[in-house]
Amino acid sequence: MTGLIDFTKITACGECCEGCEKKKRGICKGCIEADGYVPEWTESGRCRVHACAREHNARFCGVCREFPCDKITSLIHWNKDIVAKMTELAERYGEWENLKN
Repeated sequence: MTGLIDFTKITACGECCEGCEKKKRGICKGCIEADGYVPEWTESGRCRVHACAREHNARFCGVCREFPCDKITSLIHWNKDIVAKMTELAERYGEWENLKN
Protein backbone atom coordinates (compact mmCIF):
# COMPACT_ATOMS: atom_id res chain seq x y z
CA MET A 1 0.00 0.00 0.00
CA THR A 2 1.20 3.45 -0.80
CA GLY A 3 -0.04 6.94 -0.11
CA LEU A 4 -2.05 8.30 2.75
CA ILE A 5 -5.12 6.31 3.78
CA ASP A 6 -8.20 8.06 5.12
CA PHE A 7 -9.11 5.66 7.90
CA THR A 8 -12.52 7.24 8.34
CA LYS A 9 -13.38 5.40 5.10
CA ILE A 10 -11.90 1.98 6.02
CA THR A 11 -14.51 -0.64 6.90
CA ALA A 12 -14.22 -3.24 9.65
CA CYS A 13 -12.96 -5.81 7.13
CA GLY A 14 -10.28 -3.44 5.81
CA GLU A 15 -12.05 -2.47 2.62
CA CYS A 16 -13.09 0.97 1.44
CA CYS A 17 -16.58 1.54 0.03
CA GLU A 18 -15.54 4.71 -1.79
CA GLY A 19 -15.47 3.92 -5.48
CA CYS A 20 -17.68 0.83 -5.13
CA GLU A 21 -20.10 0.54 -8.05
CA LYS A 22 -22.99 -0.42 -5.76
CA LYS A 23 -22.42 2.68 -3.67
CA LYS A 24 -22.02 4.91 -6.74
CA ARG A 25 -25.34 3.63 -8.14
CA GLY A 26 -27.14 4.07 -4.81
CA ILE A 27 -27.76 0.36 -4.30
CA CYS A 28 -25.78 0.42 -1.04
CA LYS A 29 -25.02 3.29 1.35
CA GLY A 30 -21.75 1.72 2.43
CA CYS A 31 -20.91 -0.40 5.44
CA ILE A 32 -19.88 2.48 7.71
CA GLU A 33 -22.84 4.67 6.77
CA ALA A 34 -25.31 1.78 7.15
CA ASP A 35 -23.71 0.49 10.38
CA GLY A 36 -23.11 -2.87 8.73
CA TYR A 37 -26.66 -3.33 7.44
CA VAL A 38 -25.91 -3.53 3.74
CA PRO A 39 -27.74 -5.29 0.86
CA GLU A 40 -25.24 -8.18 0.91
CA TRP A 41 -26.47 -9.10 4.39
CA THR A 42 -30.21 -8.45 3.95
CA GLU A 43 -31.21 -12.01 4.77
CA SER A 44 -28.80 -12.51 7.66
CA GLY A 45 -28.94 -9.03 9.16
CA ARG A 46 -25.85 -7.05 10.02
CA CYS A 47 -22.41 -7.83 8.59
CA ARG A 48 -20.73 -10.13 11.12
CA VAL A 49 -17.32 -8.49 10.62
CA HIS A 50 -18.75 -5.03 11.25
CA ALA A 51 -20.72 -6.24 14.28
CA CYS A 52 -17.66 -7.96 15.78
CA ALA A 53 -15.45 -4.89 15.32
CA ARG A 54 -18.08 -2.68 16.98
CA GLU A 55 -18.49 -5.15 19.86
CA HIS A 56 -14.74 -4.86 20.43
CA ASN A 57 -14.77 -1.07 20.00
CA ALA A 58 -12.33 -1.34 17.09
CA ARG A 59 -12.36 0.80 13.95
CA PHE A 60 -11.30 -2.30 11.97
CA CYS A 61 -10.10 -5.82 12.78
CA GLY A 62 -6.39 -4.98 12.64
CA VAL A 63 -6.64 -2.63 15.62
CA CYS A 64 -8.78 -4.94 17.74
CA ARG A 65 -7.17 -5.93 21.05
CA GLU A 66 -7.82 -9.59 20.11
CA PHE A 67 -6.22 -9.39 16.63
CA PRO A 68 -5.45 -11.81 15.12
CA CYS A 69 -8.31 -13.89 16.47
CA ASP A 70 -9.47 -17.35 15.45
CA LYS A 71 -12.52 -15.89 13.64
CA ILE A 72 -10.82 -13.49 11.24
CA THR A 73 -10.02 -15.91 8.43
CA SER A 74 -13.52 -17.40 8.44
CA LEU A 75 -15.26 -14.02 8.71
CA ILE A 76 -13.14 -12.44 5.98
CA HIS A 77 -12.89 -15.58 3.85
CA TRP A 78 -12.62 -13.69 0.54
CA ASN A 79 -9.12 -12.45 1.37
CA LYS A 80 -6.62 -15.25 1.98
CA ASP A 81 -4.00 -12.70 3.10
CA ILE A 82 -6.26 -10.90 5.58
CA VAL A 83 -3.95 -11.19 8.59
CA ALA A 84 -1.06 -9.64 6.66
CA LYS A 85 -3.34 -6.94 5.22
CA MET A 86 -4.76 -6.07 8.65
CA THR A 87 -1.28 -6.01 10.17
CA GLU A 88 -0.14 -3.52 7.53
CA LEU A 89 -3.31 -1.45 7.93
CA ALA A 90 -2.79 -1.33 11.69
CA GLU A 91 0.76 -0.05 11.21
CA ARG A 92 -0.47 2.59 8.77
CA TYR A 93 -3.29 3.50 11.16
CA GLY A 94 -0.72 4.26 13.87
CA GLU A 95 1.07 6.59 11.45
CA TRP A 96 -2.26 8.22 10.50
CA GLU A 97 -3.15 8.77 14.15
CA ASN A 98 0.24 10.43 14.76
CA LEU A 99 -0.30 12.78 11.79
CA LYS A 100 -3.69 13.83 13.13
CA ASN A 101 -2.24 14.85 16.50
